[in-house]
Amino acid sequence: MSYILSLDEGTTSARAALYDEEGKRVAMEARGFESRYPKPGWVEQDPLEIWQAQLAAARATLEAAGARASSIAGIGITNQRETTVVWDRRTGAAVSPAIVWQCRRTADYCRSMPESDRAAVKKTTGLIVDAYFSASKVRWILENVDGARERARNGDLLFGNIDTWLIWKLTGGQVHVTDVSNASRTMLMNLSSGEWDRAMLDLFDIPDAMLPRIVPSAGAVGRTSGDLLGDEIPVAGIAGDQQAALVGQACFRPGLSKNTYGTGCFALLHAGKTAPSSENGLLATRAASAKAVSEFAVEGSVFVAGAAVQWLRDQLGLIKTAAESDAVARSTPDTGEVYVVPAFVGLGAPHWDGAARGLICGLTRGTTAAHIVRATLESIAYQTRELVEAMEADTGIQLHELRVDGGAAANDFLMQFQADILGRRIVRPADTETTALGAAYLAGLATGFWPSVEAVESFWRVDRAFEPEMPESTREELYAGWKTAVGRCKS
Repeated sequence: MSYILSLDEGTTSARAALYDEEGKRVAMEARGFESRYPKPGWVEQDPLEIWQAQLAAARATLEAAGARASSIAGIGITNQRETTVVWDRRTGAAVSPAIVWQCRRTADYCRSMPESDRAAVKKTTGLIVDAYFSASKVRWILENVDGARERARNGDLLFGNIDTWLIWKLTGGQVHVTDVSNASRTMLMNLSSGEWDRAMLDLFDIPDAMLPRIVPSAGAVGRTSGDLLGDEIPVAGIAGDQQAALVGQACFRPGLSKNTYGTGCFALLHAGKTAPSSENGLLATRAASAKAVSEFAVEGSVFVAGAAVQWLRDQLGLIKTAAESDAVARSTPDTGEVYVVPAFVGLGAPHWDGAARGLICGLTRGTTAAHIVRATLESIAYQTRELVEAMEADTGIQLHELRVDGGAAANDFLMQFQADILGRRIVRPADTETTALGAAYLAGLATGFWPSVEAVESFWRVDRAFEPEMPESTREELYAGWKTAVGRCKS
């Protein structure tokens, strides 16, 4: 048997999955790692801990499948985007903790940027100036770590998002690259050309000597060190997690869309070979292409989705497991007019209000834990509707269905409410681990493990479709209440 190995480094865990020639997952293992919150709004991780977790997951996956490294045709890598690592070129040691995509430490700097600069960033990169993206994080490290800026100018420090960091470690420090989908999330890449932009580097005062080489999402970039997994394996696919999920959902063609319900919530619409407009609070970004062509997507990003369910479990103690939220939500016919807005680290698209904070409103003496649990799940669906409305406005395309994946997509209550509040068909595939699957597809297509995009499209199978059942008047009344709640939490 031959396989493709996918490394899926997420916000809370590192996973590895093995796929056979029919695109079926034969093994998957995960290893968790910690996030740290040293100050309000700050989120950090240990880059070395991330690497060790990813390597352990890969080894465990091969062991679980009884597979040898010599049977692996290629490795695909997908990763939490925007999370920023800066490390020493010679020693490989990170100069600071990784600044996670959720971190808001640079929000004040981003808000202080002149409107002319903000307009230039949007025109050049397709992104809205926000602490979410990598550029301000790199700048913060250079400004706040002793000697970092001078070392960076001298060429002694390297920058990368997590894909770049993992490839550097996998290849024994021989390869310093990123793919176009990850580069498009830094606020440093020219969206149209697919190259680092001189004006953006000057704006954020980032030396170009730090930057990885930008490569296509599908294509061999190097080989792993033989001592890591037992043999040298080609690294042949790279994509940021949401672009990888778009591939994993077989959304290779313009007009197809997906939403990933992970720690955050991310909706992408394939926009074809022309960069889309982003006039309604969404982002224009690069799609991960299986071919040597430029492809684009429009994206909406919600900062807190599945993380809100973790909050119910870990901070409030209202549920014991995330899966339990389904039954608890069903135990009450409605929320009792309670709304939860989980703006724990501000609001993402389409609001982009980094100073907003979460709230629970509509509480009465009769409010129960079940009301709060249900309202929290419903908040994920409301936020998704905001994204879809903006996507339709930006592209002029009306979505007939939304393909879904990620951990929370397994929650049947949430998926049915999503169909109801959106008024569209929700389609859940048989394999909801589409992020890992997308990275595998890219590597498999690049190495010839799979012969064509059409072959990969044939692997996509539906598990269940959810049709809207809610009366339109009820849908709009509930959504109007949501918009009122969001207005109350904005800065």
